[in-house]
Amino acid sequence: MPYDTYKPEWAPDQDDQDSDKFACRVMTGVEDPYANVQNSDAVKKPPKLTIDDYVEGILAGNRMVLSRAITKVESNASKHFEIGQEIVQRILPYTGKAIRVGITGVPGAGKSTFIEALGTRLCTSGKKVAVLAVDPSSSLSHGSILGDKTRMEQLSRDKNAFIRPSPSGGTLGGVTRKSRETLLLCEAAGYEVILVETVGVGQSETTVRSMVDFFLTVVITGAGDDLQGLKKGILELADAIIVNKADGANKQKALVTRADYEQILHYIRPATEGWRTQAFTCSSLTGEGVWEIWDVVTAFVEQMRISGLLQHRRQEQNLTWVKEMVDQYIRTLLLQNHQIAGKITDTENSVAKGEMTPTAALRQIIAEIDEAFVK
Repeated sequence: MPYDTYKPEWAPDQDDQDSDKFACRVMTGVEDPYANVQNSDAVKKPPKLTIDDYVEGILAGNRMVLSRAITKVESNASKHFEIGQEIVQRILPYTGKAIRVGITGVPGAGKSTFIEALGTRLCTSGKKVAVLAVDPSSSLSHGSILGDKTRMEQLSRDKNAFIRPSPSGGTLGGVTRKSRETLLLCEAAGYEVILVETVGVGQSETTVRSMVDFFLTVVITGAGDDLQGLKKGILELADAIIVNKADGANKQKALVTRADYEQILHYIRPATEGWRTQAFTCSSLTGEGVWEIWDVVTAFVEQMRISGLLQHRRQEQNLTWVKEMVDQYIRTLLLQNHQIAGKITDTENSVAKGEMTPTAALRQIIAEIDEAFVK
């Protein structure tokens, strides 16, 4: 509504608004508040892409198309699943050229800060970097935190970087299938380095270890990480240990912690045959030691390529992937059978009440499976 048609009683006259008597100005509005708003019918949805469009867009490095393809792959809807699988199959010949690095560590160790520091340096050197963060889905709401773009603010703005949180919940393979296939899509899109971050609080370390070439464990001083690492077996998976936050007054402590880890690593079997796992220090805040870590990664990959172990590891990972998918599919198939699902529920209740031993429960469930599928 125009200013001269209506104004509040306290508002000054138009001629008086510039005087010193008033601490504010009343701005006139537009005559038609909807004049600049587009008709809702004119707002178009993103065009529907064909399989060919997805494949061509991914191979051309189109980040929008890549994001939409990953969404298809991650979807649990059957119609999206089929499209996603066709896309992955089509881009498969263009994968396998990237360096795959897994990064784990206890919460607060500075994994995301380290990834941003390393990723930024790699992008500055001209490399294309994809960050896949395996994000924990809530067991109650099935929602995910997906906050990595917030934590990696500088890296997320780099044109050579692509950050994609990957929810760990879901069916038909869960994190294993979704993260692996997302990794392949990123490789086909031309990303030369794939950094896969885990939350560092459970079995996701083993899962990520099974899809990467080099595995880093990030630790800090004064948190009992050496004992926790030994207890969880994380150190047995690591190709290198990084003592992070080695700056300021904490630098000397970090050096002592690095020496402690070097002693521990003498008693642990190396994660990769022919490679000695070592401990290093770095500061993600100042950047000191970060680039040296990358030198270690590239030396590892080169050595493994020459020996043939890199190709062998990837072949073994693919076979493991197939076995895990088969196990997951069989479990899903059984639970979709109402008769078997009911028997499992009944036997679980009996075991919980102490009326049946777990072994007897297993035998009953197996008999039910035989009756449903074999006979």
